[in-house]
Amino acid sequence: MASAGILLIQLGTPDAPTPEALRPYLRRFLSDPRVIDVPAWKWWFILHAFILRTRPARSAEKYRRIWHPVHGSPLLYWTRRQAELLQQMLPRVPVRFGMQIGNPPLGKVLNELIRTGVDRLIVLPMYPQYSATTTASAMDALFSALKEQRRVPALRIVPPYYNHPAYIDAVTAVIRDQLARLSWQPEHFLFSFHGIPKRYAQAGDPYATHVKRTTAELVSRLGWPRHQWTQTFQSLFGRDVWLKPYTEDKLKELARAGIKRVFVAMPGFTADCLETLDEIGFEARETFRHAGGQELHACPCLNDHPKWIEAMRTIIADEGSGWLS
Repeated sequence: MASAGILLIQLGTPDAPTPEALRPYLRRFLSDPRVIDVPAWKWWFILHAFILRTRPARSAEKYRRIWHPVHGSPLLYWTRRQAELLQQMLPRVPVRFGMQIGNPPLGKVLNELIRTGVDRLIVLPMYPQYSATTTASAMDALFSALKEQRRVPALRIVPPYYNHPAYIDAVTAVIRDQLARLSWQPEHFLFSFHGIPKRYAQAGDPYATHVKRTTAELVSRLGWPRHQWTQTFQSLFGRDVWLKPYTEDKLKELARAGIKRVFVAMPGFTADCLETLDEIGFEARETFRHAGGQELHACPCLNDHPKWIEAMRTIIADEGSGWLS
């Protein structure tokens, strides 16, 4: 009898907030040609001669600021929690998660699912907006792992869900919940998404279009007037021009214009991680305050919000029609 399973794919996390743990993590992440589209011979020299000599220590310091004394990596904690809660909603279907980099390794999780008899697999990349740097990279990791399997299950890959009503409902619910808890009223709202080099978009990556569609859907639901919000990009790396406007530049501009209180939502991230908790929750907040701002609220990501767990089930059910009973 055919048996279906569900596999969530997330980027991954180092095992500890130390330079020793960050070095192999960064080496693998920054060696992905989907992420760094530079001639291999040239990038190998830059990566090993410069970046891996200094960046692990700097990154470890950032990770230490967000590392939970009990749960450890926030990304690992929230991804595990999402899988557990989704499993509770679908008790007859095995739900697992695997990391492209780090633990639990995607290949090991895939092997375990197949060994338990799963021959139909629904795969959910945890990236709402498609980019070659994220979704395609996840697919590369998946198919590479499948090369090691003698019995390859039938696959259904959940397509980008940047404008899926259930996903938009979940993000809207998180934002409204957070606004209701604030003791102050934001003067401006930012939708901050992870950036990519502009040349990637010019080469055909649809990420920027997906981001705009997500933002338009959210603004429509939230009813914010155009002058009250801005959509920006964060997490710049290297010397390329990236998609603009840049989040930190916009925060400086707002502060200098007299805006004292801002609310930053990060709809492109399905779980809190270094880029949301430290880059926005710590570094961007400091930047805003030094420029004259007072309050910056970094809105939590979808994490284990009930609306998001329901949304995951809905999105998976849409793709898994006929496979899930």
